[in-house]
Amino acid sequence: MDQSQAPLLDALADYHRKDRYGFTPPGHRQGAGTDERVLAVLGKEPFRADILATGGLDDRKASGKYLARAEELMADAVGADTAFFSTCGSSLSVKAAMMAVAGGADGGLLVPRDSHKSIVAGLIFSGVRPRWITPRWDSELHFSHPPSPEQVQTAWEKHPDAAGALIVSPSPYGTCADIAAIAAICHQRHKPLIVDEAWGAHLPFHEDLPTWAMDAGADVCVVSVHKMGAGFEQGSVFHLQGDLVDPTLLSACADLLMTTSPNVMVYAALDGWRRQMVERGHDLLSAELELAGYLRDRLAEIPDLQVLGDELLGAEASCDLDITQVLMDIAATGASGYQAGDWLRENRRIDLGMSDHRRVLATMSFADDKQTADRLVAGMHEWRQAATGFERPPAIKLPAPAELQLETACLPRDAFFGPTEMVPAVEAAGRIAAEQITPYPPGIPAVVPGEFLDEAVIDYLRSGVAAGMTLPDPADPTAQRFRVVA
Repeated sequence: MDQSQAPLLDALADYHRKDRYGFTPPGHRQGAGTDERVLAVLGKEPFRADILATGGLDDRKASGKYLARAEELMADAVGADTAFFSTCGSSLSVKAAMMAVAGGADGGLLVPRDSHKSIVAGLIFSGVRPRWITPRWDSELHFSHPPSPEQVQTAWEKHPDAAGALIVSPSPYGTCADIAAIAAICHQRHKPLIVDEAWGAHLPFHEDLPTWAMDAGADVCVVSVHKMGAGFEQGSVFHLQGDLVDPTLLSACADLLMTTSPNVMVYAALDGWRRQMVERGHDLLSAELELAGYLRDRLAEIPDLQVLGDELLGAEASCDLDITQVLMDIAATGASGYQAGDWLRENRRIDLGMSDHRRVLATMSFADDKQTADRLVAGMHEWRQAATGFERPPAIKLPAPAELQLETACLPRDAFFGPTEMVPAVEAAGRIAAEQITPYPPGIPAVVPGEFLDEAVIDYLRSGVAAGMTLPDPADPTAQRFRVVA
């Protein structure tokens, strides 16, 4: 296909060139009705591009096929059979994939227990029964790795009637699973593999990055272009190949969840990013990888700061690593990642991709350059000097790996939608959780609806909040009270 095309961007330019006017939503009329104070901050251009996708950019029958052509170009660019655009993020895309694979099945879906909260939300919406795959756990770093092929094989032997498997790779930390081996295990049983590759939109475009899920044999792959690409927030694509997942059903599941008012700017940015990657992506990513090496070397010079790399790889760890996710362990400084992230934002106007009780993460982009890298290095040096005067953070009561693997009592959907009550933390152990509780970031639930709460996880959450942890989803974000099945 002619990858120099950008059908959605060209259609948007044509819309303005022809001076179209719609007596339709959106009501701001390309910014004409927008308050001047809003325009002073946002400018008028975003509003000029905010038009109806159908009945605006395209006609009511979508006869121009701008979206369909853009999706075909995306699939061709990355070697997938089919691509679907989403303006509701990978959170929608992964739910659609789960429903298409396992929505009508009784055997459930193989799912890693350290999945993102969007996957747990998919379990709640769909009623799919999770068949948990135990993650590989590094007790020293308090860090979970993607599941190994052997763990997936064991899960299949335990749950042979599962409709398919889902894994997350790369993780939010850049660690990757052996997707090719896992896909082969699934396909031996003629079962599909879904890969939540939200952090891997850039992977198809450079050979020195971890293996792209479609190249490794996955059946469905979900990517967030806004994370590691150059799309707007909420811009996501899910890709399909092979004959184990019905493309019509997958599209229908997405349609059930999708907004009927998709944002044309999100679509157009996806279209333009694809063209950019095909034409210049390799060179841009080569420069990013070189810069990542430089940044890692400079950060490693800071006392008591460990830039994690080879420590995350091995037979009992991750299979591969995206080095553009620069993960720093600062435990030896005595400060927490929460303190470091807050200090950098307040004092050096630098925001980091993630912070937890002992780590901070800098997510790089091909848009970064030596100036932005040096800004981070300088900020981290200044933080390290300031950290000598920090109060020691409250200790977090970290559970043992076995204590994090809570026992499932009922389906997540049944617990979430059934009768519930709020109980004090001191009475919550032994009760069935009716909510997911997710330390954020990176957004991996410590508690899933339908699981028995235990004292170790309750103490972990309460002590974590006291130390700076954020819990955005429970009814009580202070973890003093818990929503449980009545």
